[in-house]
Amino acid sequence: MKMCMNFKFVVLFALTLLAGSTVYGQDNVIDEVVWVVGDEAILKSEVEEARMSALYEGRKFDRDPYCVIPEEIAVQKLFLHQAALDSIEVSESEVIQRVDYMTNMYISNIGSREKMEEYFNKTSSQIRETLRENAREGLKVQKMQQKLVGEIKVTPAEVRRYFKDLPQDSIPYIPTQVEVQIITQQPKVPLEEIENVKKRLRDFTDRITKGETSFSTLARMYSEDRGSAIRGGEIEFSGRGMLDPAYANVAFNLQDPNKVSKIVESEYGFHIIQLIEKRGDRIKTRHILLKPHIPEESLTAGMARLDSIADDIRNGKFSFEEAASVLSQDKDTRNNHGLLPNPNTNTSKFEMQELPPEIAKVVDKMKVGEISEAFTMIPQKTGKEECVIVKLKSRTNGHKATVADDYQNLKEIVLEKRRDEMLDKWIREKQKHTYVRINENWRNCTFKYPGWIKD
Repeated sequence: MKMCMNFKFVVLFALTLLAGSTVYGQDNVIDEVVWVVGDEAILKSEVEEARMSALYEGRKFDRDPYCVIPEEIAVQKLFLHQAALDSIEVSESEVIQRVDYMTNMYISNIGSREKMEEYFNKTSSQIRETLRENAREGLKVQKMQQKLVGEIKVTPAEVRRYFKDLPQDSIPYIPTQVEVQIITQQPKVPLEEIENVKKRLRDFTDRITKGETSFSTLARMYSEDRGSAIRGGEIEFSGRGMLDPAYANVAFNLQDPNKVSKIVESEYGFHIIQLIEKRGDRIKTRHILLKPHIPEESLTAGMARLDSIADDIRNGKFSFEEAASVLSQDKDTRNNHGLLPNPNTNTSKFEMQELPPEIAKVVDKMKVGEISEAFTMIPQKTGKEECVIVKLKSRTNGHKATVADDYQNLKEIVLEKRRDEMLDKWIREKQKHTYVRINENWRNCTFKYPGWIKD
């Protein structure tokens, strides 16, 4: 369940800059400012691009999209302005996860990476770069909203009262939900492959030190963090907690911007780092990331080992829970008997579309208690291929909600209602103290929040 309507908007229009940058609008006007919110302008091209993206998503508008879209962008700018005042930050790893998720979603929807590039008339790197800033802003809005509504609580009596007062045809339908346990194995990377990666990074360091080329040039050409590579490897100002711990430990000890760090191994691969600037407890760096190639034989061996573990579980030698606790290399689930957590709900229950697509395809055909054959997947967090077996722990088929069986779902619905009410109130109050100017040609609208136009 999404945090609220406004965050849903942020995610939905994450690709508003991907539709192109050609001429838009009427009367051959290339671009124009249609709204100003605070000191932020909303351009006609932004609105048109958002509309095109919405058409691709299949979104239906109940009002004129040229009224709905700029208002939604304006609401986002209100949250972003407050996030800046409150020093709301997001980590680079969070941004990368969001970019990976959105990229994979579009590849899946369009059919392939090549078709995605053709559709948006941009390279994958250009698409990821656009997504990066959109993802950063979307996450800031989400965190700002969470801060505003974080203290809201509802009692069991409120939940029961809400459900009791609902008309029969308004009782929520609970989609099919599953609980999944997982055991993972990281394929063994040959030592010579790791040494090859390190040798390449040492060569890069030598070339930079000798002045043969710049760090940023090599990052653009070779770094496998494509989101930062397009900016010469630059990672914006970040606190220690916003970076991978191994990366942060080395980065924060750098003193000389002309020096290159030693080779750093993180969960993403191997890096070399260069300091750009320090500001108090925040640091701006650039890096080059290389990931060791996993040979096919290592993937095959990893899956064979997991298939053997699965057979031992089926034959009663030990339980899936015991195997997950001892043998799984997934640190996020190992200490919870392999149970996969749903980050959207902070529970272990998933709707099918919330699962990683590789897992969803397997689980969809499984019976409760069944253990899958081994398969491979690429987690969003690390982007490194791993071998997996899963067990379907439980499945609850879709049904009309009842308090007895679905209290947590109903509680979340009531909380969502309270959150929306609080955010709605916050937006209306924020409007009163924010400078807003709307182009005369864009004022003839029925806005959701009428306070944009001040007499």
